[in-house]
Amino acid sequence: MRREALLAGAAGAVVLALAAAAAFAPNIAAAPDDNQVRPSHTAIRDTAFAAEQVGGETVTLSVTTLLEHRGGSVSNVTIVYRMVDAETGLIADRTTRSLGTLQGDREVESNTTLTVERSGDYRLYTFLYEDGRRIDTARSEVRGTSNLVPTYAESAVEFTQFAGASGIPAIQYGVESVSDGRARMTVTAYLTNGGDKAVDGLEVQLVARQADSNIVADSTRVDVGEIRPGRSVTPSAELTVPDNYTYYLDAVLWKDGVIVGSTREVADLNPRRQTGPNTTEVDLDSGEFAAGTETEVADDRPEEPSVTPTESGGQSGLGVALAVVAVGLVGLLARRWAA
Repeated sequence: MRREALLAGAAGAVVLALAAAAAFAPNIAAAPDDNQVRPSHTAIRDTAFAAEQVGGETVTLSVTTLLEHRGGSVSNVTIVYRMVDAETGLIADRTTRSLGTLQGDREVESNTTLTVERSGDYRLYTFLYEDGRRIDTARSEVRGTSNLVPTYAESAVEFTQFAGASGIPAIQYGVESVSDGRARMTVTAYLTNGGDKAVDGLEVQLVARQADSNIVADSTRVDVGEIRPGRSVTPSAELTVPDNYTYYLDAVLWKDGVIVGSTREVADLNPRRQTGPNTTEVDLDSGEFAAGTETEVADDRPEEPSVTPTESGGQSGLGVALAVVAVGLVGLLARRWAA
């Protein structure tokens, strides 16, 4: 009985102690607060770039920053982006992105855009703030923006590069005729659509440019028409130029008033040049290659001597010789007899 009384007294003492503690410290029995038990931690983990819009002078970059947040919630999180020219150190562009409150263990993406000149190289500084206090900094580099093709100049159609036969040009020509010192050529370009969509509204400008002077001898434009994905076309046109010259044949691809591609090939019309290790001179006449032109073949055989026909068996020359000999013998005999 005494033992039970002692246990009851101890339990009552514990209850009184808890009641007193609750009175003086009311939060002692409350559930633990994660914000007080687990401090928050936010850091920059990665930065990625993508070309969103490429112009002739500038490029707009899409910037994606990956943040990692751990621990309790944190409010007023801000990211400051500062793009600096790598050569001059001048600020090319800047922006601020507010993320508000972060809580829970997770990764957070921040997206923004920055516009810079296409010809430069840059360093991007990313600053992470929490309630106006900087808690992390990251640096990234952006190079080679000058190699980006402007949006207005993009085209899936290109002049064909023949695989395994690098000697085959993307421009070919043939001589149709040569008359009065002028050669009429048919010039053909090879185009291939390497994209996934059909392309329409293209033009090819064909130009014959004299090689030594760069004088344009003739030029014309050809509508290409629609090119389906993975297909090739061969637009062609006729050009008439003075014969006996060397020309550059330029093919220029136009799309909506913008040049999107070009290629060049050489056309020799009647050249004289040294070829081979023995420096043999070659003289090529472009008229020999004219389609549908008849070429006269000269007879280079030596002229045979003419033969005069003779009468009665053809021995008249021998008879004259014998007569002369006989006359000489008669004269000698006459002198002997006279002596």
